[in-house]
Amino acid sequence: MSSYDALADSYDALMADGSYRKRADFLEKQFRKSRIPVHTVLDLACGTGTIACLLAEQGYQVTATDGSEEMLTQAMGKASVLEERAPLFLHQSMPRLRLIEPVDAVVSTLDSLNYLTREKDLRETFCRVFRWLKPGGAFIFDVNTPYKLRRMDGQMYMDETEETFCVWRTFFSERTQACTYQVDLFQLNADGTWDRSFEEHRERAWSEEQLRTFLADAGFAEITVSGDLTSRPPRAEEDRWIIRAVRP
Repeated sequence: MSSYDALADSYDALMADGSYRKRADFLEKQFRKSRIPVHTVLDLACGTGTIACLLAEQGYQVTATDGSEEMLTQAMGKASVLEERAPLFLHQSMPRLRLIEPVDAVVSTLDSLNYLTREKDLRETFCRVFRWLKPGGAFIFDVNTPYKLRRMDGQMYMDETEETFCVWRTFFSERTQACTYQVDLFQLNADGTWDRSFEEHRERAWSEEQLRTFLADAGFAEITVSGDLTSRPPRAEEDRWIIRAVRP
């Protein structure tokens, strides 16, 4: 089973504290600082489409891609109320990104790029983003930091709603620099019984030096790294970085 197939139906409820509005507002502030006017936006690895829909509500023309058909099904259902303002959703993996035309800005949120665990795939994704971004446009994304992923080694987390119960077990490997999430999901049926699903996720810890190097090699300039939802330099014990890069 691929990532988030079983979790797609319950993802929004389990991630209710994801602070999507704050994240969307932060992205809009970054758009206003862009070297070019931002009208068209790509949401890379959009998940269930919350950020894409929030940006579309603010008048941006949004294209949103994701590698999970199940997550896109949830996203399109959510976007149906937006009618003509709804994002265009495309089923694509990040390293195979292909758009109809270039966009003014590219965003990717909630550690989607950590799911690219091979250097080849991350480099190719950066090259594809560069190709489909207009000159002067910004690429803004966040990642879970190496500090956070190492700290998660051997931990167990639980999330629950009235209809779902989710258990996450996490293990970090220094050899692969990857954190593995083993996810047990229990979902309540109408007859009172429960269904159990299992998924395994893996996120790679990319260093700041690696991210800067791969972005520069893809052609990006003006690369900055900050703490989460801020412009200040990241602290040593930062859980999430915001990375901004510009296509010259």
